[in-house]
Amino acid sequence: MEKRNFPVLSRRGFMTGTAKVTLSAAAMGALSGCKLFGGGGSSDAAAADVKILNVALGLEHEAINAYQLGAGSGLLQKPVLDAAVLFQTHHKAHRDALVKTINSLGGTPVAEKKLDDYAKSLNAASLKSQNDVLNLAAKLELGAVNAYLGVIPSFKDAKLAQIAGRLAADETEHWTILNKVLGGKPRENALSFGA
Repeated sequence: MEKRNFPVLSRRGFMTGTAKVTLSAAAMGALSGCKLFGGGGSSDAAAADVKILNVALGLEHEAINAYQLGAGSGLLQKPVLDAAVLFQTHHKAHRDALVKTINSLGGTPVAEKKLDDYAKSLNAASLKSQNDVLNLAAKLELGAVNAYLGVIPSFKDAKLAQIAGRLAADETEHWTILNKVLGGKPRENALSFGA
């Protein structure tokens, strides 16, 4: 089966501020719940779900590689390094579940880029300390939380919405731990995730 390359959506694109990236029209449509395919047939619904899942898969590829860059940087000390490796295994499990689901829906999973491509897009050369790595990881995790929560209403299949909720829960746990290690405080406002 031929693998197609789709643009990988950076988790930073969900953040406000200077780290914002521009999203393609397809990615924006997939993440905002816009109807990507016409009609109401089941194949159209599956195709729309596959489109959303491929955006999510691109995010997971990025997370796996971001943690690889952080772990390989020599900047992380134990037990932070151990947590980064654990989080990376979570993202690999997310990737595997997404690939399996995309395949089961008759779709083609988005291909992973080379590590150097992720290093460039994440500006890994600017990482000079453990806190730099942790701040990048926290931004990516928060972006993932918001992305997964944002797509839940877009799924045509309710089971996929439940999976997105479970993925968001993992990402929220990662962000919470990273935020705590960085000295951050709990969120002051209720209902702040996914907003």
